[in-house]
Amino acid sequence: MISFVLQIFSGFLAIMNPIGNVPVFISLVEDFDEETRRRVAKKATVGAFIICSLFVFAGNFIFRFFGITLTAFRIAGGILVFLIAYHLLRGKASRQHHPGEEEHEEADPDSIAITPLATPILSGPGTITTAMSFAGARTHFYDLLVIISVFGVVCLLTYVCFVYGEAISNRLGRTRIGVVTRLMGLILAVIAVQMILEGLREAFPYLASGTISKS
Repeated sequence: MISFVLQIFSGFLAIMNPIGNVPVFISLVEDFDEETRRRVAKKATVGAFIICSLFVFAGNFIFRFFGITLTAFRIAGGILVFLIAYHLLRGKASRQHHPGEEEHEEADPDSIAITPLATPILSGPGTITTAMSFAGARTHFYDLLVIISVFGVVCLLTYVCFVYGEAISNRLGRTRIGVVTRLMGLILAVIAVQMILEGLREAFPYLASGTISKS
């Protein structure tokens, strides 16, 4: 169980990248006062938690409704997560994970908290894919609660990073934040490869044994 919790924590921490997203948050709320910034940070992290929770608990239903197998989802999701990891390793923001310039034009703090902060920055396709992959093979309700609880802890850490964003940014500097982002990208790439490998083993059972059955 401990290894499972650590795997979930590292996966969510890497893909949400709280420290790496601090400059993005600051750029979106730089015109707001301190109280409004805290409100935006709280609404964004709570929104991300709700969105991800819905997909964790409704993941199996979504699979059945669309006729999707966990095997196919792991392979496709692993590829998507790897693309995000690739951009993080290069120190760039992925198109799947971060908004375009047109989404920065919205000045309403409540709107900014939901889009682009809650989604797609915090709970974008990569985060949802990771959450559903963790939850897809779990049949016990207790396991789903563990996944959501760990995600909640990461959301709390993200909130703290956002609230103290300027202090963190000034103390670490752009270079150190870039190093953290690349480290998160490396962890995320490993998780993505693991997702793909698990999907391939399920799709082609002989890969696990290293032998091909003879008919």
